[in-house]
Amino acid sequence: MTFEQLRVFLAVADELHMTRAADHLHMTQSAVSASVAALEAACGVRLFHRIGRRITLTEAGESFRPEAQAILARVAQAETVLADLSGLKRGHLALHASQTIANYWLGPLLHRFHGRHPEITLEVTIGNTAQVAAAVREGGADLGFVEGDVDAELLAKTALPGDRLMLVVATDHPWGRGETVRPGDLLDVPFVLREAGSGTRQIFEQSLARQGIDPRRLKVALELPSNEAVISAVSAGAGATVISELVAAAGLAAGALRFVPLAFPARRFYVLRHGDRYRSRAAEALLALLREPAGKAGGAADGEEADGEEADGARATSAPR
Repeated sequence: MTFEQLRVFLAVADELHMTRAADHLHMTQSAVSASVAALEAACGVRLFHRIGRRITLTEAGESFRPEAQAILARVAQAETVLADLSGLKRGHLALHASQTIANYWLGPLLHRFHGRHPEITLEVTIGNTAQVAAAVREGGADLGFVEGDVDAELLAKTALPGDRLMLVVATDHPWGRGETVRPGDLLDVPFVLREAGSGTRQIFEQSLARQGIDPRRLKVALELPSNEAVISAVSAGAGATVISELVAAAGLAAGALRFVPLAFPARRFYVLRHGDRYRSRAAEALLALLREPAGKAGGAADGEEADGEEADGARATSAPR
């Protein structure tokens, strides 16, 4: 049984005349007769009475008619859905993002995307870099946005303009009076840090290692699972922290935090995708928005694939956020 046979059957059932059905379908009469005969043979029942030159539906044909109509209606609906999806008139994007990106960077980008494609639903899940990479790798996310470096099979990554880490303390902290702080001094005070698996923690520890400081020697007073918890504890005097300038901005503006002038390198953000999975039109549209020039897309991305990454199979995952 084929969809074409169902269409021919319904045309004959409507016209109750082979020639008129053939004209309606732009087919020859012999082709229509052969299609009906093939359908009857496949079903093992007669669908039409042939009495002289008259055609009428059998009881089986009468019962089958609404079922055939329902099947072809569903086929038409499926074709409409696919057409809508290809035209970005509907669809769904599952996005996973690390905390700093989700809370301080991603919102304006998604606002622009929604303005262009209002029928595409967006679902955002927040985790750390390791969790985001795992979600993309396992198929739970169409795209992932992370701050930390990632390196795993099957995941491709494209670099985006990111932010910079900064050292901040409470207003009454000794370092808050503008005194000079050297990298080795970081080992002398308690720290409040994000959990292992976070990109912020990873970048900070990598920076220390490049300067010959073992991150394990840090006095970690508190290890907290969110940027907001870290900022709250630091403002209360629990210790120093190194955190995204995006996260620290509000506390600095309010006078609850003090910036300590110790330089850390700029870091990139990354968008991750699975190298082997089909990318929907919605995912392609969001990636295209990221590639737009800063003036047009509002600074979401510079359109360059960093360091030759966006690897067909560029490796990315299981690293911290």
